[in-house]
Amino acid sequence: MAAHHPELGFYTLAGAPESPREMIGELAEAERLGIGAAFISERFNIKEAATLSGAAGAVTERIKIVTAATNHNTRHPIVTASYATTMHRLTGGRFSLGIGRGIAPMFKAYGIAPITTAQMEDFAGVMRRLWKGETIIGHDGPIGSYPVLRLDPSFDEDIELSLVAFGPNSLALGGRAFDHVILHTFFTDETLQRCVHTVKQAAERAGRDPGEVTVWSCYATVGDHIPKPAMLRKTVGRLATYLQAYGDLLVETNRWDPAVLAAFRADEMVAAMPGAIDAVATPPQLEHIATLLPREWLAPMATGSAADCAMSVRRQLDLGADAVIMHGATPDELAPIVAAYPTRP
Repeated sequence: MAAHHPELGFYTLAGAPESPREMIGELAEAERLGIGAAFISERFNIKEAATLSGAAGAVTERIKIVTAATNHNTRHPIVTASYATTMHRLTGGRFSLGIGRGIAPMFKAYGIAPITTAQMEDFAGVMRRLWKGETIIGHDGPIGSYPVLRLDPSFDEDIELSLVAFGPNSLALGGRAFDHVILHTFFTDETLQRCVHTVKQAAERAGRDPGEVTVWSCYATVGDHIPKPAMLRKTVGRLATYLQAYGDLLVETNRWDPAVLAAFRADEMVAAMPGAIDAVATPPQLEHIATLLPREWLAPMATGSAADCAMSVRRQLDLGADAVIMHGATPDELAPIVAAYPTRP
């Protein structure tokens, strides 16, 4: 077994896998490499978070399992609280329930109400009370009105909560009410440092120890040992997909030029794309899209040799992150990078 790196994580089933069973082999390799955490993102296809979490818990022994993220409003709070407690006990405390705001256009299309910061804070408080065995009578808050919420009065569980945060309100919420805060991919160095400061300051203002709130940098890690078509999809394709979904927020957060985003959206090929760019674009299309993206927009990632990537990942910690998700790569693809990773002093 390799050295254990609790400060390193990866997303299992990154992108659009053909089968969720791919996760089983990924987790085995991740544990062999000593990667500390596996993050599960939820998509409404073959990536339903509760099912994947249970399978991950059953086939692993020491890796932390984090949903990053599910949404609090797609299940009844009692169902979610029970799911988290089941996972907590199944894994011997290796589970963290992670939620996020979701993608507004998708929610609107599906008839799901948009998620607010107040709802996520209310939800976190309700979860912690239920996990401590409390019976909640007549809850009337941002997440809704419930006559009774109750799991088991004998419960006394310390289950970690994670929040995928982007804007300043979510970041501050993570600092005051959550155990882990997971940032977004393609954040510049300055954005990373600003986000870490926002989280830690909010924790301190809430009377918490800022050191007990883990801020995870989500850092695209794509070494040059990966074939070029896959590299294009994991870099250009992934950033372009984010720009499709919530480009205004990403550009505003990084303080990039909005005129570049407008030109990207106006491009005929981008406008005619029938789905997420990283899922449907061909290599020639990705090569064209690459010409629309400034070099500095693609710079916030680990590229080059395995040693180069390892040092770039390590630098995220030097910039202030507590931990790093090596995003967009499978454990097989991360193996040479983890082997070259310098142990954190």
